[in-house]
Amino acid sequence: MKAKNKNKISKFSLLAAILFISGMLLAFEPVFSIKNIFAVTYVEHPSIVEDSSLNSGYSAQEPNQRTPNKARAPEPSSMFLLLSGLTGMLVRFARKSYERFKRLADIILAFVAAVFALPVMAFAALLIKLTSSGPFIYRQDRVGKGGQIFRIYKLRTMYVNAEKGTGAVWARKNDPRITPVGKLLRKTHIDEVPQLINVLKGEMSIVGPRPERPELVRELKTLIVDYEKRLSVKPGITGLAQVWHKYDETLEDVKKKIKIDLLYIKRMCLAADLRIMAGTVLVMLTGKGAR
Repeated sequence: MKAKNKNKISKFSLLAAILFISGMLLAFEPVFSIKNIFAVTYVEHPSIVEDSSLNSGYSAQEPNQRTPNKARAPEPSSMFLLLSGLTGMLVRFARKSYERFKRLADIILAFVAAVFALPVMAFAALLIKLTSSGPFIYRQDRVGKGGQIFRIYKLRTMYVNAEKGTGAVWARKNDPRITPVGKLLRKTHIDEVPQLINVLKGEMSIVGPRPERPELVRELKTLIVDYEKRLSVKPGITGLAQVWHKYDETLEDVKKKIKIDLLYIKRMCLAADLRIMAGTVLVMLTGKGAR
């Protein structure tokens, strides 16, 4: 009798171990092979499929990728559905655990980066003060997680009162509002370094969707399906859209970047964040990437 009970316990333990390992692999898998992301987009985000303007931008880049045909998919067995459900629960548990780990990692990385960035910040601040009038630090309201408003810190790259006649508009290439020094700071993304303060305050993360201004968020909510989901995580200093997508000049460019942000939110994991941070370093060194 005891032997049978031991066998049952060992089988249950084995099943639990398999499910746990599967969940951890799914939660921390290196999913951010860029080619694979867009191959699964159409299945995981049906709301995005409805906007043909978003889909057309990527079909040309990946001509070999094909939308999976749901009609040909085999019917899953009851056991598969059970295991998938249990694994999904473990994935959600692992995701919450990762979010707690991510906060700790953000604090450590932000503190270390701030120490090394101080000389660069001091030199950049001096250049700003010597070449244009006004403060070297720029503060602006942005929308964070859950729609909370916070003050973001940046090195000033525009002339003072640059938007006095236009109001809030997206930055663009050859933007006349940007100072000569500001162009260099934006190209290398050094202007974003003061946001390490926002990370330490818990308002931002190192990696996440870029925070938008309240007036632009109000407009985007009316124009883009599922935009609210973008506010379900903390905004970041850098993100997948900033590494992968080009400089946004139009509303369509913004829509494509938001689509990438939604994919990141669904697949957020350690491997993704590490790859995005590595990509950010390359962007800073080459001067390429989005704003």
